[in-house]
Amino acid sequence: MTGHQDETGAAYDGVVARYAAAFANRLEGQPFSRNMIGTFAELVRETGNFRTADLGCGPGHLTDMLADLGLDALGLDLSPGMLTHARRAHPELRFAQARMESLPLPDGALGGALAHYSMIHTPPSELPGLLAEQARVLAPGGLLLASFFATEQPEPVRFDHKVTPAYSWPVERFAELVADAGLFVAAKLTHDPQSERGFLDAHILARRV
Repeated sequence: MTGHQDETGAAYDGVVARYAAAFANRLEGQPFSRNMIGTFAELVRETGNFRTADLGCGPGHLTDMLADLGLDALGLDLSPGMLTHARRAHPELRFAQARMESLPLPDGALGGALAHYSMIHTPPSELPGLLAEQARVLAPGGLLLASFFATEQPEPVRFDHKVTPAYSWPVERFAELVADAGLFVAAKLTHDPQSERGFLDAHILARRV
């Protein structure tokens, strides 16, 4: 697991400025993603536990969005370069370096966890471990919003992402893994692609049981 994580972190270190510029508008042109995050934030607030982690936060644009939506947001990322940018761009927010398979959080600490396309580089055999770790840090009733590229093929499809190799997933297969991690799948949204890759975009909202 360490090898591909280190390669992914190094790859994102090399594209910090370009990546941050591409997402500076905080999803203004992505209504599905924007509204799913808004729904997620509303449901997290209803739990009374506002502590939320932005897993794979990159330059911190969505950590900032979560804070604006009233959550106590913490940004976690593997890439030192991304974290340097995030801290400079959002000095009022908290950011820390972390691996998604070993989050630096106690059991049941969070009301919410956002994984916005941040698991796409994970080899399929390792995805269950990441989902189990996210379930671990959620309090009972806490929510996970996972966004990813979807495929209508029966198995995950590896493709050449602009930064480093990634995977698209059959939505039902991904949902089964979320359920296997101990989360109840409350909503699924699949919509037309918003990039030239041609994959569908998918969002799964799940609750810790």
